[in-house]
Amino acid sequence: MDIQSLYQIYKQYPNITTDTRKIEKDSIFFALKGANFNGNTFAEKALAIGAKYVVIDEEIYKKSEQYILVDDVLATLQNLANYHRKHLNIPVIGVTGTNGKTTTKELLYSVVSQKYKTYATKGNLNNHIGVPLTLLAIDASIEVAIIEMGANHLREIAFLCEIAEPTHGLISNVGKAHLEGFGSFDGVKKTKGELYDWLQDHQGILFLQADNPHLREMAAARQIAKTVTYGFSETNDVVGKLLKATPLLQISWKRKEDTQSYVIDTQLTGSYNTENFLAAIAVGLHLDVSPQEINVGIEGYTPTNNRSQIMKTAQNIVICDYYNANATSMAAALDNIRIIEAEKKAIILGDMFELGAESFEEHRKIVDNVKSLFADRKIFVGTAFFEHRNDEAEFFETTTEAKAALEEKPIAGATVLLKASRGMAFENLIDIL
Repeated sequence: MDIQSLYQIYKQYPNITTDTRKIEKDSIFFALKGANFNGNTFAEKALAIGAKYVVIDEEIYKKSEQYILVDDVLATLQNLANYHRKHLNIPVIGVTGTNGKTTTKELLYSVVSQKYKTYATKGNLNNHIGVPLTLLAIDASIEVAIIEMGANHLREIAFLCEIAEPTHGLISNVGKAHLEGFGSFDGVKKTKGELYDWLQDHQGILFLQADNPHLREMAAARQIAKTVTYGFSETNDVVGKLLKATPLLQISWKRKEDTQSYVIDTQLTGSYNTENFLAAIAVGLHLDVSPQEINVGIEGYTPTNNRSQIMKTAQNIVICDYYNANATSMAAALDNIRIIEAEKKAIILGDMFELGAESFEEHRKIVDNVKSLFADRKIFVGTAFFEHRNDEAEFFETTTEAKAALEEKPIAGATVLLKASRGMAFENLIDIL
């Protein structure tokens, strides 16, 4: 079946799913294949539990007209999403970056939705499957779309741009993450910069943290005509400042041409989030969201995903930042705990994954960084950190061992930083903190 014909079916039945556990009545099931499964084998079940059609790519499974046979299910999903995108005459904002892209996306949504009916990427549906699903969830009532784009290999952002065709874009930052896939930090910059390439080639609008030397250099190399800048220096279109970290952030911001500043008390910790706030402010202003609406959007955003999330337990204030970790975000988390106003601090860090050949050196740098940091307890968890054990901190090879040690010698009355890659399962430490 060609895309135009499939699109007519989609317009009648716009609920798309790739998971039989999420099928709703009259949805269309796309039978994707994975390393350990063949979605074609679930097609019959999908119809039995309510799907209107199933899209398959193996003729042996076709049993009726409700089975739509295509050459490749994944490619068809992507092509259908792009075909739908071409029918959307709305701003589509592409968001990527090494760190902070999900928080930035959510802040953008919180700000922009004060004025417009807005759709943003749900959760972390930011890859070659998630971006098409996000686009296909956008209906005619949506006025602005915010599309998060993730990558761990070269050319992934370029491919996602070809599907989503963003009219606007921003890179939150670039840092040392997924080095196994990118090969080097230069590989990270090249891949994230593919969003800039798209904006340059399609007369898009760039939101640029112009005080970030890497982003500034990347943007200058492309000469993107339409650029809105934000940052901390007075030359930016939107200028901001961190006022307090206690540990929740208080920030101020203003437009370059204004003398009046606005002060916002936020529900986020992490000094590094200040520029994410400014990104949302810059986008909001560009879309004619009023300063008052912008402030309401930022003040009202509360994280719930273990990214810069504050949790008050019976014993401590815990900074839950263990959804992901890399060399850049780990250093930023340590910079933040340095400036937080607290009488007693504790630091619990877990291994950073996917650093490839640079893993040993990057873990060593973090251990050295912590040596100069004031904290009552300094705890490192994981085999990579364990290679750098010394007498100035506590080292454990597993999260289970660390938990046992914390049960024996509890932390109380402290502001505690929990930072690790997701695979370290640091959520298991919360109940003893």
